[in-house]
Amino acid sequence: MTTKQEQQIVRPTKTNRHSAAHGLLFVFCLLLSCVVLASIPDDHPRRPTNDSRIHLIHSDVMYKNWNDPGAEVLVGNVKLNHEGVFLDCDSARFYREENRFDAYGRVVMIQGDTVKLTCDTLYYDGRDYMARAYGRVKLYHRDTRLETDNLNYDRLQGVGYYPQGGVLYDGDNVLVSDCGQYTMGTHEAFFTYNVQLNNPKFVLVSDTLYYYTDTEFARIVSPTNITSSDSTFVYAERGDYDTKKGKANLLNRSYIIKDMRKIVGDSLYSDKESGVDEAFGNVIITDEENLCILQGNYCKYYEQTGNAMATDSAMVIDYSTADSIFVHGDTLKMFTYNFNTDSVYRNLHAYNRVRMFRRDVQGVCDSLVIIQPDSCTYMYGQPILWNMNQQVFGEEIRVYNNDSTIDWVHVINQAMTIEQLDSVRYNQVSAKEMFSYFKDGEIDWNEAHGNVYVIYYVDEDDGNPIGLNYVETTDMKMWMENRKIQKIWMPTAKCNMYPPLKIPADRLHLENFAWFDYIRPLDKDDIFVWRGKESKYILKKTEQKTAPIQNLNALK
Repeated sequence: MTTKQEQQIVRPTKTNRHSAAHGLLFVFCLLLSCVVLASIPDDHPRRPTNDSRIHLIHSDVMYKNWNDPGAEVLVGNVKLNHEGVFLDCDSARFYREENRFDAYGRVVMIQGDTVKLTCDTLYYDGRDYMARAYGRVKLYHRDTRLETDNLNYDRLQGVGYYPQGGVLYDGDNVLVSDCGQYTMGTHEAFFTYNVQLNNPKFVLVSDTLYYYTDTEFARIVSPTNITSSDSTFVYAERGDYDTKKGKANLLNRSYIIKDMRKIVGDSLYSDKESGVDEAFGNVIITDEENLCILQGNYCKYYEQTGNAMATDSAMVIDYSTADSIFVHGDTLKMFTYNFNTDSVYRNLHAYNRVRMFRRDVQGVCDSLVIIQPDSCTYMYGQPILWNMNQQVFGEEIRVYNNDSTIDWVHVINQAMTIEQLDSVRYNQVSAKEMFSYFKDGEIDWNEAHGNVYVIYYVDEDDGNPIGLNYVETTDMKMWMENRKIQKIWMPTAKCNMYPPLKIPADRLHLENFAWFDYIRPLDKDDIFVWRGKESKYILKKTEQKTAPIQNLNALK
């Protein structure tokens, strides 16, 4: 049986238990603070400690000068230390009471294993941890070197600032500016006035620039020009540029110029390695060599092939002739052939809800292909073509140009051409296949082949109507003059002439007749407003029927 005194020994009081807990907590905090301090890099800004005095480690000679009684004059192999910073110099004036010194001749200041400062003269104040270096100043931080003649270095913030010109060396990048600041903890350099970034692959010129030594990224915040070794020119006012990989994210209507092609947009993304440029928002790609413009709210350009595409309000403008042609589609693609040669040419592919406008010709279809060497435009999917008061449609339309004007048009399957005379009268020709030949922008003569049906009005020279002529034949040629029929040729045909007041109702229009004036683009802005055919007028594609293969064994 234990005594009362023994019970007190084996059972600590409440106060003793709290003291033990506090002791364990103190040890834990002490260990944690040691771990945290050990994890702080040498170039990280530090708070002043209780012992912030500058210590003299060595000097060959030390004496007092009556002209400067507050200073200890140090000469020969001078070594000083202040809170992790070691300084070597030829001579110094040490103001012990003021906790500062002036160092002269081959000054070397070392902070840990990441920061080194060399100069001819250095003034250091231990009270505010500021160093002011002069003469052939070099600040080393890891693999980065800053050179100038005048540098202010704030140890507490880890910031070096030069006000009278300096050069930063970082890998392949050499940055020159009138003023600059380098923050070691964030690896951020800030340059102002006559900034130039020189790289073997490009030169960047700006008025203000941020640069990060850990990523080799340049942040653009003012008007900036970038000229690459392959003559690519970039203008930007805001954005980021990866100097190592050649990737750029640019804002504020930046643009890229390469080989007479200019890309401008609200924002741009450029990848030099892949040769792909992407642009967003009010994008304009101008090809001054081929005199065309590609527009859209999203565009993509391939520098290595010269191919391009556009979507979202996409439009291509060909201004190679006096009358520009405007083409819109949900998606536009331009394919370049014989790129970087004297025989370069481009083909245009337009997909879905295609509309085009030119002063003398307009068109609508589902998809379109323009082949530049053939000067031919292929229209697919319910195509319609207008020229003045002429309308042509069919299953497929091919338009061949001669320089700036239409040369001839080929309409394939369910072809129909209509000429509007007034609000009620229409000359009409339908056939399996049709050709229209132009002269000076107007139809000169037509050819129709296969199941030809014709309705045309005959007038006297003074304009008084004679009647309506209805014709059924196999082939026909029709010559025009001043947009009027002058002569018709056909083989044997079935013809009926109806006086003006005795025209049957079923002879006013041919089968499949439709006047699509409500679809026709009115101007270059109207091409973005889609208006399709009414369902009853949609042509069903004709099918080629083949004779069945006979079974010879069944004939035996």
